[in-house]
Amino acid sequence: MPLNPDAVGTQSEPAEASWTSKDALLYAVGIGAGTDELAFTTENTNGVDQLVFPTFPVVIGSGDGSAMRNIGSFDPTMLVHGQQAVTLHREIPVEGTATVTGKVVAMYDKGKAAVVVLETNAEMGGEPLYTTTASLFIRGEGGWGGERGPSGPQNVPPDRDPDHSVTYETRPEQALIYRLSGDRNPLHSDPSFAEMGGFERPILHGLCSYGFTGRALLHTLCGSDPARFRHVEARFAAPVLPGEALTVRMWETGPDEAVFTTSVGDRVVIDQGLLRHS
Repeated sequence: MPLNPDAVGTQSEPAEASWTSKDALLYAVGIGAGTDELAFTTENTNGVDQLVFPTFPVVIGSGDGSAMRNIGSFDPTMLVHGQQAVTLHREIPVEGTATVTGKVVAMYDKGKAAVVVLETNAEMGGEPLYTTTASLFIRGEGGWGGERGPSGPQNVPPDRDPDHSVTYETRPEQALIYRLSGDRNPLHSDPSFAEMGGFERPILHGLCSYGFTGRALLHTLCGSDPARFRHVEARFAAPVLPGEALTVRMWETGPDEAVFTTSVGDRVVIDQGLLRHS
């Protein structure tokens, strides 16, 4: 059957998702952290307590807590990750087990495509831990006469130079490291598969670029303190090739708030970015 608009509002059964110190360390090196970020990349440095990057929830497995199975059937090769948000209700611990529940928040009819919005809420010890929201763009699945949903620019940077700019180099093997955190899509590792998708070689995971961006925001605007990082949202605008340099530009737009973009040269790869922090 095709997509099922009646799935909006449905929830999954609660499920457990666990992670270890090693998972957090692997994610850190997967998003480019290194020897100058030992709090995130080591667990046994003298006088340094291990910390977890605030974007880490994007790789914490939802398992049976995903609401994806409720939305109906579609060709997975036609799915593109459109937007991603992470809201931290408190700092992510180095290891733990959370109870996660997924929900289908919305399904929009774009004519020749559909947008499905999924939300995952995680609790630990009966208290909220984090919420993630993902918008999935699925080509060929529109046309049922549903609501088109929101459109137009969001989180537009002011017409001035950014207040901060940070450039990180990605490694040629960056996708091979990042995929070990869970996303084994061959688009990011298999040259022949990438070629079938129209790419000259395997591309970097969008959520890897998102993690690089989160690192820049954390260190620049939150004093490298994950407890100050509250919410981040952004749209994936263009693919990145491993080895390309990512430049994150930030505009402080109010107390504890900033908008941002991420670019490779003149090519914007992440836009409509918003950070809330303390």
